[in-house]
Amino acid sequence: GINARSYTGRQVGIITDSRHTKARIARVTAERIREALAEGIVPIVAGFQGINERSDVTTLGRGGSDLTAVALAAALKADRCIICTDVDGVYTADPNIVPSARRLDKVSYEEMLELASLGAKVLQTRSVEFAARHGVPVEVKSSFKEGQGTLVTKEDADMERVAVSAVTGDRNQAKITIVGVPDRPGIAARIFGPVAEVNIVVDMIIQNVSQASLTDISFTVPRADLPKAVSLVQRVAKEIDAKSVAVTEAIAKVSLVGVGMRLHSGVAARMFEVLSREGVNIMMISTSEIKISCVIDEKYLELAVRALHAAFGLARAAS
Repeated sequence: GINARSYTGRQVGIITDSRHTKARIARVTAERIREALAEGIVPIVAGFQGINERSDVTTLGRGGSDLTAVALAAALKADRCIICTDVDGVYTADPNIVPSARRLDKVSYEEMLELASLGAKVLQTRSVEFAARHGVPVEVKSSFKEGQGTLVTKEDADMERVAVSAVTGDRNQAKITIVGVPDRPGIAARIFGPVAEVNIVVDMIIQNVSQASLTDISFTVPRADLPKAVSLVQRVAKEIDAKSVAVTEAIAKVSLVGVGMRLHSGVAARMFEVLSREGVNIMMISTSEIKISCVIDEKYLELAVRALHAAFGLARAAS
């Protein structure tokens, strides 16, 4: 057998803040791990946990085990952090939706952050953020079969040659529209301030052109947070004398991601053309340097993902 020893987060010095169930790692001492390695012992560390400055046990929240692994790799200045999971890497699309999706050999930290935030379940955003901040290359591999995985690392010239690296679809969306909002300074802060205070993440925001000093404001939130968000927004709508609040649940978000978008023009136009050709109406649009997202009717999500995957040549046949 192998000489191994188990440790808790407390024992290896994972120090966090005191945020309940979502503690953030402040630093990792890892002294006992170094001692074990020096003695030829393989350390086995429990993930998902740490301690605060008062030595109270804390939990890291969703994706906490991946975050623990990356944090330890950073503290030990490891060459690479290998995450073994139920998939063998990052794909150009969800293989359950697009059977011809192919595994990517490598993606940048920025691309992985976007993919994780857009619904890809390979890695959680917090572990990717930590890896990027500390320059830790992360390889995602399968726990069930041998073979190469996907390396999440710094951006390089090869990544920029392709405009689009992946297509994602996210059903975890709901849209709230406040109708007849008085168009005056400070209204947006009145609406979104209380939403932020209860830790509801707002994704897309659209404000219509004002008519008769009134406007409509639409925004999306995670579907799980919809009941809390609606209750809050209805109260705020009364306070600001808005006319009504409308909710749309049957929506989804389809997105293109790729660092090559910085150098390739026409990606958005082509995306809109493909969706139009498939009869998919776009409700909302959001862009960043390396991402374009469209909110569409939920029933068209799989059609949209397959059509975009084919249009941008991401299938195996195009590799």
